[in-house]
Amino acid sequence: MSEPSTDSVASLALLGKHAKAVDHIAIAVHDLEEAIKLYSEKFGYQLFERRRTEGKVTAMISAVMKAGPITIVLLQGTSEESQVSKYVKHYGPGVQHIAIEVDDLPVVTDELTAAGVQFDTSIISAPGLRQIFTHRDANSGMMYELIQRMGGDFSDESVKNLFEQLEAKDNY
Repeated sequence: MSEPSTDSVASLALLGKHAKAVDHIAIAVHDLEEAIKLYSEKFGYQLFERRRTEGKVTAMISAVMKAGPITIVLLQGTSEESQVSKYVKHYGPGVQHIAIEVDDLPVVTDELTAAGVQFDTSIISAPGLRQIFTHRDANSGMMYELIQRMGGDFSDESVKNLFEQLEAKDNY
C-alpha cells in the first residue's frame, strides 16, 4: 500500500485543525419520496424542509431530515440532465457530499488551496452563512462542503448560486 502524498497529509491536518463538526450529509437518491419514507419510518428522522432548486439548465428537489443532532439532505434530480441525476448515473445513489463546519471559512479555504485542494465553487454567502465546495474526487465520488454558520441558514438564493456554479462547470 502506498503512503499518502505530502499534500494530502497536509490537507488532512489542516481540515482536522479547523473542523468543528459534521454539519450535514447529502445523499443522492433515485426516488425522493421513497427515501423520505425510509428515513422517517425506519430510522425516525423528521422531515424538516423541502426545497426545489433550479439552475439555468437543470433542477433538483431535496428534503432536509433531522434525527437529534444528525442532519441529512436527500437529493433527487428532476431530469436526466440534472447534476444530481448525473451523479447517480456515474457513481450510483449514496453520499454525494459531506459538509464540515468550520469557524473561519476564508482562512480554511486559503490554507487548503495552498496545500493543493481544488474548489469547484467560490465562497457562497447568505445572511449568516458561508459555504464552498471542493472538487469531487473521481476515485471515491466524494466532495466536501466547508461551511461557516454565523446564525443563518441556507437561502433559496445561496442554494441556487451553488447549483449554477456547479452547472457552469458541468460538475456533478
